[in-house]
Amino acid sequence: MPAALPRVSVVIVTWNALPLLKRFLPSVVATDYPDLEVILADNASRDGSVAFVKERFPSVKVVRHPANWRFCRGNNAALPHATGRYVVLLNNDVEVPPGWLRPLVHLVEERPDVAAVQPKLLQTDAPGHFEYAGAAGGFIDRVGYPFTRGRLFDSLEADRGQYDDARDIFWGTGAAVLLRRRALNQVGLLDETFEMHMEEIDLCWRLWRAGWRVRVEPASQVYHLGGSSLPQGSPRKTYYNFRNSLLMLYKHLPPRRWRRTFALRAGLDATAAARMVAQRRLSEARAVVHAYRDFCCLKGRYAGERPASDADTVLPPYRRLVAADHFLCGRERFSELPESRFRGPGRRQTADSGRRVSARKR
Repeated sequence: MPAALPRVSVVIVTWNALPLLKRFLPSVVATDYPDLEVILADNASRDGSVAFVKERFPSVKVVRHPANWRFCRGNNAALPHATGRYVVLLNNDVEVPPGWLRPLVHLVEERPDVAAVQPKLLQTDAPGHFEYAGAAGGFIDRVGYPFTRGRLFDSLEADRGQYDDARDIFWGTGAAVLLRRRALNQVGLLDETFEMHMEEIDLCWRLWRAGWRVRVEPASQVYHLGGSSLPQGSPRKTYYNFRNSLLMLYKHLPPRRWRRTFALRAGLDATAAARMVAQRRLSEARAVVHAYRDFCCLKGRYAGERPASDADTVLPPYRRLVAADHFLCGRERFSELPESRFRGPGRRQTADSGRRVSARKR
């Protein structure tokens, strides 16, 4: 008889999002998987979310937090209630088809060196196009700007099967990612200083540094509405993205490389803020300034965990500036980025190359 599939715990953080739960939670509960645990981590909602879930979906385990702990702490506080060998962080605005989970579980069961795997993310309202938050797997460039297979900045590609290869990526989206509990026990949970945004990139970077791999499995695909917590153009979203990106770089780059990277990054961010001012997006420009101010106040928290040299860390996989490639060179698609400029973990490689187990895991 085939071995029984392991238990998987799906954790969904929510806050005053009853319409989203009514729309998307039924598909999660209807997942075709024999040993599934669904946990709703409620950040002190006042819109009847908990009562609705308890009445309509009694199989869902509800964990009630006393305040809005946002994404990072909301997930972290719910994880001790999860009993699965694997946990899935899933946004409350993600719709899943019945068979979405099995390909992800099969991958991590077959490859013990993989700690995180994401499905392909498509848009809920335009399912033929990739979704902003994760598309077909994420990367960062030399100054920490994130991009994905299927999305460069705001340029979203149509899904024509061009990224249907299962492969290593640098980061898997927090909108829908399956994580190995043993790996989380080793590297820790989401960084609660981040609160929300960029936390999954930081987590995946820590996993790579610890010798694990991160993958995308396009045989699984889900549909993400996106922008439900903070829409594009929100000054608060701008603030978190800029501040947390700087914190992440400071954590993972050795001091000498950090100084060079920060000088370049600050110049690029100043240009971005000036563009916001020119477009009269003044609140977003102020958010960038506040992000730098708060980064300077918070960076000291990571002084003791920074790598000493390049040999002690994993460097960003894309050695060029993706902003220059996109805005100056006119590259609209991930496939147009020069392959030779990818390096290290998450580099472009064949689907089978991920079968190599890292030396640390042997």
